[in-house]
Order: sequence, then structure tokens, then C-alpha cells
Amino acid sequence: MDSTLNTLATLERVAEKRGAGYLVLVDPDNLSPEGVAQLAEAARDSDVDGFLVGGSLLMRNSLDDVVRQLRERSGLPTVLFPGGSSQLSRHADAILFLSLMSGRNPDFLIGEHVRAAPIIHEYKLEAIPTAYLLIEGGAYTSVQFMSGTHPIPRDKNDIAVAHALAAQYLGMRLIYLEGGSGAKWSVPEEMIAAVGAYAELPIIVGGGITKPEMAASKVRAGARFIVTGNVIERDPSASLLKEFADAAHQR
Repeated sequence: MDSTLNTLATLERVAEKRGAGYLVLVDPDNLSPEGVAQLAEAARDSDVDGFLVGGSLLMRNSLDDVVRQLRERSGLPTVLFPGGSSQLSRHADAILFLSLMSGRNPDFLIGEHVRAAPIIHEYKLEAIPTAYLLIEGGAYTSVQFMSGTHPIPRDKNDIAVAHALAAQYLGMRLIYLEGGSGAKWSVPEEMIAAVGAYAELPIIVGGGITKPEMAASKVRAGARFIVTGNVIERDPSASLLKEFADAAHQR
């Protein structure tokens, strides 16, 4: 990571150079310490651009250790992707300061943010304001249950566009289109293209991306960053990571 740039600027520079960025989402509950170390080293050698760390609900007190191991062993930007204000670590490079704008639950629009803000300040974490738009993914996901919100229907591009524009006008820095962990369907390319045609913010796309060719298709549609999670938990091999990285980087 370039020490002269903040985390978001570093990731944006990588995406500009490579065509798009590839991030691996790590749920601390789903990897052993040995698994975390192996994933970090495999990612370091496979052109992965960074890690997101978090989950809708954490059952173990392992967040600090996971973040520290990933960051130290890989040397890659390691960013918190929190399910709530309790998922904070001083060892991260930054935090996606998520607003679940597709929902109407005030806790995930401002309540959790107020709880987290003093700790983020104390930890000196770089906060990246991010509009989180949950998109219908064909399964009732953990984030949907925990947040008590409904996803945007996958065939309603106009609703996604309106939310993305609102995010831009509110001063967000990123738009995250998410099918949810374990989604059966990924975010449609038509929706990615529609959002990109109106909003000027970089688009992150995650959830349900299970094959490298799917990642490549999302990038061609306008995704600036691709995120995979469950598929890498099942097979954290360097070869699969490299295939996804190459697909995102359009090689």
C-alpha cells in the first residue's frame, strides 16, 4: 500500500491502473487462524487488491486478530465492512462507513453511525462514506434479516438509480450494490450500467459472484470494484484468487 495516499485513494489508483479492483470479503467467523494466514499469503501472490472484513453477525471475538493477520501477512489494504457499530478494529486501514440507503431502518441510516463515530475517531480509522444498496438476490439473506429491510427489486433499475443519485448528492464516496451473502443471483449487469450512467461515484458490486467470467461481466457493465466472499471461503486457493483477479482486471 502506498504510504503517501489514503486507503480510498490507493484503491482508486489501483482500479484506474488495472481497469477495476478485486477485493476479497472475509467473515471472521468462517476462517481459522491458519486459514486466515493462508488466505493472506495466497492473496498477496495472486494480484488481489485488498480485503473487506466483517459480517452481518459475528459469533466469535476474533475480528482484531483476523484484521491484523490479513494486513500484516498480505501487505494489502484491509478495510472494515461492518454489520454494526460493534465491529470495529484499530488494526484496519479504513472502514466503509455504510449507510443502508435501500432500507428505511433508522438504525442503519444514522443510529449505528453515531454509536461508532467516537470509536472511529479514537482509532484514527479512515472513514469512507459508502451507500449500501441491497439488491434482490433470490434468497433471504442475513443482512436483510438483521437490518429488517427489503432489497431493491432486481428489475427496478430506476429505483436503484434514484438511490444512487441521492447518495451522490449526500456526499457519499462509493456505491455498493450488494446481492447479500449467499445470494443465488448476482446484481444484474443492466442495473450496474444504469447506475453508472447516472451516478458519478465508483461502484462496488458483490454477492452471488461465483465465477471469474461473472466478475468480468460486472466490470464491463461498469463495476469499479468486484467483491467475492463465499466462493473464496470454499476454495481459498491462489489459483482461484488469480482467476478472479485477472477477470476483474480484464486480463
